Amino acid sequence: MIWRVRATLLLWVMALLGCVAVIAHSRYTADMSAFLPRTPNEQAQILVDQLQHGLVSRLILIGIDGADLSDRVALSRALAQKLRTDHAFVAVNNGEASGIRHDFRFIFDHRYVLNPRTTPELFTVSGLHHAIAGSIDQLALPLGEEVKALLPADPTGATVELLNDLAGGAQPQKRDGVWVEPGAGRTLLVAQTRASGADTDGQAAAMAEIQSAFATAQAKLGGSAAQNKLVLSGPGVFSVQSRAAIKDAVQRVSLIGGVLIVALLLSVYRSLPVLLLGLLPVFSGVLAGIAAVSLSFGVVQGLTLGFGTTLIGETVDYSIYLFVQSGAAGDAARRDWLGRFWPTIRLGMLTSVCGFATLLLSNFPGLTQLGVYSIAGLLSAALVTRFVLPHLLPRRFGVRDLRSTGAHLLRAVVHLQRARWVVPALVLVACVVLFGHRQQLWSPQLSSLSPVSARSLALDAQLRRALGAPDAGDLVAVRGASADAALSAAEAVGTRLRALVARGVIAGFDSPAHYLPSIATQRNRLAAIPAAAALRTRLAAAVRGLPVKPALFTPFVDEAEAARHAAPLTLHDLSHTDFYRIIDSLLLRQRDGTWSALLPLRAPTSGLIDAASVNAALIGSGAKLFNVGQISNHLYASYLRATLWLSLAGLGAITVLLLVALRSAVRVVRVLAPLLSAVLVVTSGLVLAGVQLTLLHLIGMMLIVAVGSNYALFFDRGSVEGGIAPRTLASLVFANLTTVAGFGTLAFSGVPVLRALGVTVGPGALIALLFSALLARRSGSTRGALR
Repeated sequence: MIWRVRATLLLWVMALLGCVAVIAHSRYTADMSAFLPRTPNEQAQILVDQLQHGLVSRLILIGIDGADLSDRVALSRALAQKLRTDHAFVAVNNGEASGIRHDFRFIFDHRYVLNPRTTPELFTVSGLHHAIAGSIDQLALPLGEEVKALLPADPTGATVELLNDLAGGAQPQKRDGVWVEPGAGRTLLVAQTRASGADTDGQAAAMAEIQSAFATAQAKLGGSAAQNKLVLSGPGVFSVQSRAAIKDAVQRVSLIGGVLIVALLLSVYRSLPVLLLGLLPVFSGVLAGIAAVSLSFGVVQGLTLGFGTTLIGETVDYSIYLFVQSGAAGDAARRDWLGRFWPTIRLGMLTSVCGFATLLLSNFPGLTQLGVYSIAGLLSAALVTRFVLPHLLPRRFGVRDLRSTGAHLLRAVVHLQRARWVVPALVLVACVVLFGHRQQLWSPQLSSLSPVSARSLALDAQLRRALGAPDAGDLVAVRGASADAALSAAEAVGTRLRALVARGVIAGFDSPAHYLPSIATQRNRLAAIPAAAALRTRLAAAVRGLPVKPALFTPFVDEAEAARHAAPLTLHDLSHTDFYRIIDSLLLRQRDGTWSALLPLRAPTSGLIDAASVNAALIGSGAKLFNVGQISNHLYASYLRATLWLSLAGLGAITVLLLVALRSAVRVVRVLAPLLSAVLVVTSGLVLAGVQLTLLHLIGMMLIVAVGSNYALFFDRGSVEGGIAPRTLASLVFANLTTVAGFGTLAFSGVPVLRALGVTVGPGALIALLFSALLARRSGSTRGALR
């Protein structure tokens, strides 16, 4: 017997150490990809690609706020210069001419194949004359010295034109050569990270580099520069801030809830060793849940980690039932508890597992993670309570005798049962409320789950307007059998989109073909360049009347001749340039082997894109217009519907389990009635408070059933045995108080996903206990408690 106990304890310790090892090497994320389907359709795949790898997801918008313009300009230049040498960034732009010249040599060497103005008309005598005259006129402009240096090899200005094209869209206003936001006392920068939007650690490292570089620049400038403030925004910034917010909230509410629970436990246990023993199932469950998710998915979502704090609310009940109901240590007390109470606790645990097991069938990783976490945590906590905890109790173990308290509670229950009609009355009112608000019951937006504050979203919108930066709003997608076919299709769509730009429907658009034209387009452009002899003749005629001589442009003729015979560019040729990262986010290989080209649209000054006009322009092109926000909300709606159906399936599984275990339909109804009534009443209360329900409220409803099932089952057991025992009732109330303390603190977390759980489960658990008591069958011994 002793060796079995020792083997059990050794196995438990080894399992805990294994969980700790897994957790120590786990990866954690807070991005919203967990709310995306595992096998997405075309729309969902575009959303996945944009959230995880899209160009917009890699942009960090930077503002430097301060009163003195000269300080802000100096800080902008110093910050941009430092970040351009940092490997964490693909590109950094603050309006300076040097901002887009990281790949200048590549652009210069391939200016003809990349420039859409490389046409036969450009190389006619008239075309050359006007192009060279334009380049000469630019000598008097701020970039005149650079134009002068390029003039012998590039008199047509192809390189400068290409640089301006790649800068893209409407540019922010400039002061002293850098971007500024008029009237806001702010200079502006935009940085593109090398890390993808899904790489939260990479985004955090990039943010740290920006903050460090800014602090260094302030220190070097000294004086009033220290008064300037750095502001950051963008999807990556939101992801990092969300992870930090969730982590901070989890730590804060865990501490507060933990203190409350410990205080409650100590009031009964009156022993620190017993308290620590009582928390062992909780810690075991949390460790097992996180490890199970990490092993199953390779990454732990922040939402799942936050959910860990809620597991305390149910798993701490197991040790309470053991300590309070058994009342003493020793083999006799342990056997009595295992025989009388463990079957009920086991059934309650299995009821919870059945409810959460249906989440494993979900197509959404975030929901599946919650299911894995809950099942692993509950099973581990229950097994530790059953097989480990009884053998760790000290010889003189004893807790506060709650039989007197239980007797008082029992008398109160008998009094309350006279008003059991209140329960169906409240349920009826709840049903009326829910039916009346059925159209606005659920929040339709995925953003309702986001911990990003309204203030941060407002700052992001302000910076985007000032920078003219793209957002993850509208984009056009077109497919091709190969990468080159997709590029060719993107060029054809680009022609239609330029017409929309001319009409003011859109302000502009980006395209992978801007950075890598299709093979056919490249060949057409190179074919437009005349042979060297013909070019010299036309050049001599073109410079007549201009203050230059043909001999100046010998490098132009030689390089044009070399370009005529150059091989077309491929993706591989761009692999060592910043362009490759951009194309990588706009030209995507799909699971079926085809390729998609994405063309993000920039909204006009009104901020709204007329989707009807864009769709009309795309008719017959094979391209489709997508709005990322609408796609995400549509996916969230399907996510919510799936969870609703899975919840109903879980309820069905629970009903079957109870029918098998209790072997009485009447008893099953008696167990489920208070739980479902509590869910209805809490939900209607939230609706009356003006709360739109989200996915996490639904998970909270499942937790009400999971936690409340123990209460209902113990009251059902009491009705069969002639009345619930005072000590058992005291253990239920005591367990309920710890549950309310654990979940109630979540309501003040400030994180929507955690707050939703708190405001649902906190009052829901209390109401489930009250309703279980009110609806329990009145027995003779219970009535006798009054006498």
